[in-house]
Amino acid sequence: MASAMTKRRTYLDANVLIAAWNGDAESRGWARAVLDDPERQLLTSDFVRLEVLPKPGHYRRTVDIAFMQAILSVAEDIPVTGALVQDALVLAGRQELSALDALHLAAAAVGAAEEVVTFEGPKKPMCRQTKVTVVSLRAVRDQR
Repeated sequence: MASAMTKRRTYLDANVLIAAWNGDAESRGWARAVLDDPERQLLTSDFVRLEVLPKPGHYRRTVDIAFMQAILSVAEDIPVTGALVQDALVLAGRQELSALDALHLAAAAVGAAEEVVTFEGPKKPMCRQTKVTVVSLRAVRDQR
């Protein structure tokens, strides 16, 4: 087993967590393979929490919340700072990114992520930018 120092630093896009819980069987398998990989140090931020916790909370889906919180609790948290938000603003303007994608990428960069794992399509702006390597599970899945 690799030590924490040698694990691949992987920032999770919210759609990976959602696919791991609610995706079709194939997507769920791909997402869980990332989540369960002992060679990865998972990274997250409050931006991911904002995407995966409010709706299940509103609808009192306690099992959904427990699943999300179990994953988030083992992930390293990247703190949100004004500098991170400023980096996201610059990145979004340069790359035509959505606000949340820019925030996720900026958080990944601050957290020294080696990759961002997402289910976004490979032609989306998030996957085309060059600040952080992005792995599209959709592209990997569709190549099979």
